[in-house]
Amino acid sequence: MPETGRYTAIIEGNAKQAAIDMGKPNLTQKDIFPTMGLVSDAKSISALREMFETSRAMFVIALLGTFPGYWFTVFFIEKIGRFKIQLMGFFMMSVFMAIIGVKYNYLMNKEHKWTFAVLYGLTFFFANFGPNSSTFVLPAELFPTRVRSTCHALSAASGKAGAMVSAFGVQQYTQDGNVHKIKKPMMLLTFTNMIGFCCTFLVTETKGRSLEEISGEDEKQNETQTKSTKPVSGQQDDGWD
Repeated sequence: MPETGRYTAIIEGNAKQAAIDMGKPNLTQKDIFPTMGLVSDAKSISALREMFETSRAMFVIALLGTFPGYWFTVFFIEKIGRFKIQLMGFFMMSVFMAIIGVKYNYLMNKEHKWTFAVLYGLTFFFANFGPNSSTFVLPAELFPTRVRSTCHALSAASGKAGAMVSAFGVQQYTQDGNVHKIKKPMMLLTFTNMIGFCCTFLVTETKGRSLEEISGEDEKQNETQTKSTKPVSGQQDDGWD
């Protein structure tokens, strides 16, 4: 896994390599934000100005895409249910990423920057009005009490591992600006989302159900109580305490 520029500079003492690594922009900095008109050309502005414009662009995307997605989940999760929200989120993300991947040449033209901005923003919206939210909620509800913390941690670790693989894997295809290479990870992400869509059918809906009911602990408790109150064989219950 590639190390950060800070590690390379301070720990390894290789300032030259650190400068090279930190100078490599990611896909959003290099292509997506400039196409939308959210940042200026990095060659024409100072490093401080570039950092400010990139931060501002990320804030705009979060404000218009990420935050609304989370709040939609808050308002609708008990009405629509976790299952449908996650299913819809994975499907819509697949659709938008497939469009961006197939039409990347077309969308990179600044004449179509608003189309690109809408598709990119909707991808973030349905990521959060979808699996980004439901995958926080479902592990806390689905796993039985005795293993809930452990299984929740394993689920979270799996998600973070996938994010790391995706981040560093996609980066390998986007550094040189080759459009055909950029299309490959977009289509791979589309395929990954469809796998998530299919796996969602294995998930139990937890809307309106207690944790005991979901884990089956209520049924076990009722069975135990029934056995403990059952009359001993050979004796009749005369109704008197």
